[in-house]
Amino acid sequence: MASQLEGRVAVVTGGSSGIGRATALRFAGEGARVVIADVNVEGGESTVRLIEDVGGEAVFVRTDVAKAIEVEALINHAVQVYGRLDAAFNNAGISIEGRVHEVSEAEWDQLLGVNLKGVWLCMKYELIQMLKQGGGAIVNMSSVWGVVGMTGEAPYVASKHGVSGLTKAGALDYASEGIRVNEVCPGLIHTPMTANTLSNPVRRERVVSKEPVGRPGTPEEVAEAVVWLCTDAASFVTGHALVVDGGFLAQ
Repeated sequence: MASQLEGRVAVVTGGSSGIGRATALRFAGEGARVVIADVNVEGGESTVRLIEDVGGEAVFVRTDVAKAIEVEALINHAVQVYGRLDAAFNNAGISIEGRVHEVSEAEWDQLLGVNLKGVWLCMKYELIQMLKQGGGAIVNMSSVWGVVGMTGEAPYVASKHGVSGLTKAGALDYASEGIRVNEVCPGLIHTPMTANTLSNPVRRERVVSKEPVGRPGTPEEVAEAVVWLCTDAASFVTGHALVVDGGFLAQ
């Protein structure tokens, strides 16, 4: 079977570990050339080596997605190196715990700067390039907490609801121009962000007990969903929130 993304170019932000790394590897496995962005230089360069080790092609660009000049440079670099941009996974994100009154203004600005402004900036410059080309596919990282609420993480929940709204609006704005915009909404996934919880037996038992399938998901399971949304197999899918949660929201 031919690779589904042979000859195409994909950008992955937050590609130094976890879901971002798994998705970058999956893009490469489908034949795409991958541009990896992250503030973690060591991790990002390690992802490049992993791709090259299996015969893929990738480059790393250190990028703070909360800064317009760096995001613009990222997309420009992708086009300079590979000539185009066909797919993008806007995955970079952080988490800050706290109820509404407990969060400082600085914490709020930091989290929204990465999780929401960062997605908007990435979309902005990706769309500029995709409009020139006449098409493309964008997938934004949301969460089950972009669909429902959760106690104790007000900024994170707000940011992911914002991503969901931005995704739907973007899908409608660019549907007639050959650009599809979707999002993935993972549930409990075993990543560096959840490592502290899942490594603690008591906390792990508490959170896993709420999972219908009885386990956390893997980054690779989310990566499969992201890459599918960027293939021609999903050509009639836009504005969609693809939940990858082991049945959590079905309860």
